[in-house]
Amino acid sequence: MAEAVPLWRAALLCRCPRCGKAPVFVGLLTVRDRCPQCGLDLRQHDTGDGPAALVILVLGAIVLGLAVWVEAAFAPPLWVHALIWPVAILGGAIALMRPMKAALVAQQYSHRASEMGL
Repeated sequence: MAEAVPLWRAALLCRCPRCGKAPVFVGLLTVRDRCPQCGLDLRQHDTGDGPAALVILVLGAIVLGLAVWVEAAFAPPLWVHALIWPVAILGGAIALMRPMKAALVAQQYSHRASEMGL
């Protein structure tokens, strides 16, 4: 069997954790049933709510820090905050969710492969 690809590569490129060639997602966040390149069964890799919780924590800390900095440095009116931060949160959540979910799928693959001797 092929060596697992590095976690960072599988996560950032959202590729199969075993071959690193085929996309791990069908659509925005739906994990494929099977890798079309190497045949890895991806149905057993269930990330649950893990990626969402991590994205909420990371993105919440970043946005809160930026909002406090913008308020202290520029003191904009409240309507500017109301325009900026929802867009930043939505864009950041979409941008972070795919790599975070791909990273957890790759983590599960690497740990299960080592447990099963693959």
